[in-house]
Amino acid sequence: MNTALRITAFATALAATFGTAYAVGNGIDPVIDTKEGGASAHATEGAGHGEESGGHAGDKADKDVPAAEATYRIGLKTPRLTADRKGELRFAVEDGKGRPLTSYVREHGKELHLIVASRDLTVYRHLHPTRDATGTWSTPVELPEAGSYRIFADFKAKGAAEGSVQSAEVAVAGPYKPKELPKPSAVAKVDGYEVKLSGKLTPNKASDLVLNVSKDGRPVKNLQPYLGSYGHLVALRADDLEYLHVHPNKGEPGPDISFTAETTGKGAYRLFLDFQHEGKVRTAAFTVYTDGAAVAEPEGEGDGHGH
Repeated sequence: MNTALRITAFATALAATFGTAYAVGNGIDPVIDTKEGGASAHATEGAGHGEESGGHAGDKADKDVPAAEATYRIGLKTPRLTADRKGELRFAVEDGKGRPLTSYVREHGKELHLIVASRDLTVYRHLHPTRDATGTWSTPVELPEAGSYRIFADFKAKGAAEGSVQSAEVAVAGPYKPKELPKPSAVAKVDGYEVKLSGKLTPNKASDLVLNVSKDGRPVKNLQPYLGSYGHLVALRADDLEYLHVHPNKGEPGPDISFTAETTGKGAYRLFLDFQHEGKVRTAAFTVYTDGAAVAEPEGEGDGHGH
């Protein structure tokens, strides 16, 4: 995943709801990438703002447009997902004429990183699908709750100067029970680990965040590299699912993992930290507001987060 910092918000469309069941949607939003060095982030622009919005942004991409200038979108191939059942998520990264992208640059060990998050931000997955010769990506997935989900494909096309993030809306069928955003917390517990967050997430300003990892009251000083880094951080804004992916500043393998991030938006964010220890990747989740770090308040044991 690329190293750019600034992101802008986008408006996301919910999938259609029939009674208490959800169906799979095909909403596509283009993204705008900026690069300023340091940590990484990608931006999506709100739908309805001219030719750069909705599913029309990719129409300019054809065989004569170099990868550096082409605009892509996600073509969903999954007909339906059902809550709490094993399924397969299939999609292709397509140009404006519906042709799948087949040439990628490997970043952090993978050609494509896939983030899946429920609209209420209580379920999160960081997945690495596989690609067949036709350009179709697939990954097994089991999502515990019905509702609207957003998928983010983070990749870099071969020949492109910068990376891209494309998103689409997917809905999972089943009885729907909306959940409130988890309460603000600067402490998260997952699988016997405790992760403490310090620092402020401030709009339009570079923000330094530090996450401290401990287990059984002792600092973890031997974190293992995961995809080339000691930690990966994804932030999603609650009201519009603004997406921010940040890689850590260089440092020691724990207990502190530091990040520098910049976001334009105000409001509540969910932060998801992936870290690896003793051969297993775990995800710690936090709710914070851009007016500062939350007062320490332990969350639960990380239900709904995984890889």
